[in-house]
Amino acid sequence: MTTLLQKAFAEVQKLPIYLQDELAQQLLEDIENELKWQKSLAKEDIELGALLAMAQEALLEEQEGRTEDKGFGEE
Repeated sequence: MTTLLQKAFAEVQKLPIYLQDELAQQLLEDIENELKWQKSLAKEDIELGALLAMAQEALLEEQEGRTEDKGFGEE
């Protein structure tokens, strides 16, 4: 554990229990979200190739005149 995190926990111990629980809940949620984000980024490398292929195909369709100009939400 880092010195900064130890300092934060030492300061949290001075707070009322209900605030300690609130901060603990926030921290646990932040950790869970960070882990999900890291997992998503790890998968992103695989999906990036597919996304790049779709983008290249869309550009090619535009260059070949196979697209239609439409506003947002138009079908």
